[in-house]
Amino acid sequence: MATVEEILEHVRRDGDQALISYTERFDGFRPDPLTVSPESLEEAWRDTPSSLQDALELAHRRVQDFHQRQRPIDLMVEGVHGERLGRRWRPVQKAGIYIPGGRAAYPSTVLMNAIPAQVAGVERLVMVSPAGPDGQLNKTVMAAAHLSGIREVIRIGGAQAIAALAYGTETVPQVDVISGPGNLYVTLAKKTVYGQVGIDSLAGPSEVLVIADHSARVEQVAADLLAQAEHDPLAAAILLTTDEALAKALPAQLSAQLQGHPRQEICRDSLRNWGLVVVCDDLEGCAELSDLFAPEHLELLVERPQPLAERIKNAGAIFIGPWTPEAVGDYLAGPNHTLPTCGTARFSGALSVETFLRNTSLIEFNKTALEATAAAVQELAASEGLHSHAESVRIRSAIASEDDAHPRHHQQSDQPKPHR
Repeated sequence: MATVEEILEHVRRDGDQALISYTERFDGFRPDPLTVSPESLEEAWRDTPSSLQDALELAHRRVQDFHQRQRPIDLMVEGVHGERLGRRWRPVQKAGIYIPGGRAAYPSTVLMNAIPAQVAGVERLVMVSPAGPDGQLNKTVMAAAHLSGIREVIRIGGAQAIAALAYGTETVPQVDVISGPGNLYVTLAKKTVYGQVGIDSLAGPSEVLVIADHSARVEQVAADLLAQAEHDPLAAAILLTTDEALAKALPAQLSAQLQGHPRQEICRDSLRNWGLVVVCDDLEGCAELSDLFAPEHLELLVERPQPLAERIKNAGAIFIGPWTPEAVGDYLAGPNHTLPTCGTARFSGALSVETFLRNTSLIEFNKTALEATAAAVQELAASEGLHSHAESVRIRSAIASEDDAHPRHHQQSDQPKPHR
């Protein structure tokens, strides 16, 4: 935290120069310029193999279609006395999205963050992402940015990138909302700048919890656990099962699938430190434990998954049945893959269009409505000791009574008004 606070203050004070200094120190190259040109993004898209272009376009269409259905509608109702009460939704003007680098590149995260912002109607979208030691961003990440319509890309990462988005520098605009996952330094930076800007969530290491019964195939369970473990040595992969035979067969199957695995060491570290297998008496016991954990991803590999899905209270996303591996949600199912972690699914949900919107209450009273409620407002204001609150209503009530007693007749003059 001390390191993060030092970085934030340095960037707030020295702007671009601090970004350049930290990128040289942490990432091993001098970012001159800090930005990636739109032409480079377009070139990355052109250089992307057609099969991967097709996959990215399919994911984009599906995710965009789902998020367009999330758009909230403005509300306006008329009260019993003729007053008008409403709620209006408007997008933030500028948003920043953080796309992690490091152990892996995540073009899917570009889509999942950019699309809801664009559906919301954000005017200006800025992407930050750490480049490799050669100063280059991952080509597929750049291609995904081009496909998503992003034209401002800054090749910086870490807490310094969050600071730049929160405070603004000579190159990086100050934004209203920051979204996107990152490492511990990124998360702590987002936590610190919250209030200066809005944030989507404080994302911790990724996690999956699988509930399986006798109908589950051990090779599917093992593959799904490894699909989470390969993210990060801190990722959690958990199996809750009613089938003791499945639990006993799982370790050998995991070992078999790890043979020749390109991320074998990461997987082994994850499973060693954060892997867990629990045999439960029944599915109700599995559901109780799952709700206590409140997993980011929950897979239901059981004979009758729908009733169990209805029973679950806390989960970021539920993957229902044997034909729904978590991977489809990560890439192209449609709902957002940026989900609550570390038990926060107890009180929060996925990144959405609403992340980039704010709502404004609309209140319009007429004279009748104020007269009908004035006594109650004054009574409540008096109970809180707020004299002028009550006076602001009493004065209007007095004016209304005077107008009722002495109605004014406004006659229009036949004489033309002088021009100024």
